[in-house]
Amino acid sequence: MKVLVIGSGAREHALCHSLSLDPAVTALHCAPGNAGIAGVAELHPVDALDGAAVSALATRLGADLVVVGPEAPLVAGVADAVRDAGIPVFGPSKEAAQLEGSKAFAKDVMAGAGVPTARSYVCTTPEEADAALSAFGAPYVVKDDGLAAGKGVVVTGDVEVARAHAAACMGVSPAPSRQRGSVVIEEFLDGPEVSLFAITDGETVVPLQPAQDFKRALDGDEGPNTGGMGAYSPLPWADPKLVDEVMETVLQPTVDEMRRRGTPFSGLLYAGLAITSRGVRVIEFNARFGDPETQVVLARLQTPLGGVLMAAATGNLAHLEPMRWSDEAAVTVVVASHNYPGTPRTGDPITGLDEVAAQDAPHAYVLHAGTKRDGDAIVSAGGRVLSVTATGKDLTEARDRAYRAVSRIGLDGSQHRTDIAAKAARDA
Repeated sequence: MKVLVIGSGAREHALCHSLSLDPAVTALHCAPGNAGIAGVAELHPVDALDGAAVSALATRLGADLVVVGPEAPLVAGVADAVRDAGIPVFGPSKEAAQLEGSKAFAKDVMAGAGVPTARSYVCTTPEEADAALSAFGAPYVVKDDGLAAGKGVVVTGDVEVARAHAAACMGVSPAPSRQRGSVVIEEFLDGPEVSLFAITDGETVVPLQPAQDFKRALDGDEGPNTGGMGAYSPLPWADPKLVDEVMETVLQPTVDEMRRRGTPFSGLLYAGLAITSRGVRVIEFNARFGDPETQVVLARLQTPLGGVLMAAATGNLAHLEPMRWSDEAAVTVVVASHNYPGTPRTGDPITGLDEVAAQDAPHAYVLHAGTKRDGDAIVSAGGRVLSVTATGKDLTEARDRAYRAVSRIGLDGSQHRTDIAAKAARDA
């Protein structure tokens, strides 16, 4: 089958890497892609937010399946345009993608489905926000209601910081130029966080393996929130029954509720979870593969990916054979550019990529995120630049391999965390 992947980040490189290993995939295309994806897929320029342009490209290529990677095209309705062109697509409709596009919508769906989550208020004025902050107390959890590329959440003990973020989310001072919106303020959830992906065709739900990512920029979970600085899988400390419990209490009820509402969810449902002292609670939903968790989850997947995504896109997941997984562990370490998650510096040459390929493959490899080709050089083109991913017999070996590969890479001013999966490996 011919597959077209939409997107340009490390998540899309991970998808293309896995699809390139699937013998059923006879042609692999990506739009717009990046310098690394060019090694496994044919690249095409496209405005990923333009449904007509994406569907026209898919039609011209004779694509049998389109995989929409990022959240913004899904919320913009790109999957709908591709479906309207008669091409199977992996990704939810615009309406269903509101599970990620609006945290207030997601809270309403969870209430209807009886899904355990944090108590919350949706606020549209500073007065409502102040009342919500007072009701919950510190630590304060303030979330932009809309898409924010993984950086719209502030967790702080400082009420003034919480108020300022709430004001920015609502489009009032100190960000008066922004369109007025809403903010979700909720209770703080204690306990470790887990990411669990599930593939669904709107009825059948197939869970993948859980992973844990690292949102803060600096070691020891210090610094500002980012889109994610690394991840690992499996989780040796997690209850073996966790996946079954989340399937029963979160994933299947949510898919059933979306279908009941007349907005069936087909694609990748990502549950961000907190394992609290009172049980599992949903922090948020995403409507696509998460980055950087996808890098480690797909590194452990042995079932060919193309057939799984096609089954979801065509309503045939119920007939899919059980997923097969490697017993090995996987770790990914994000190499970010200077000043990330602020305005990143771009255009810096990246060295050492050939050395990693020669010295560390196949156990370690580099997935590109914010890169582009500049003549004969590959240069940085975004905040998160590379995801260095490695596998091993356990987390310790996977970590060692990942960080050995990271040490070979040169990028002026770059930064990465040195403690990805360290505690889990030490405690295993």
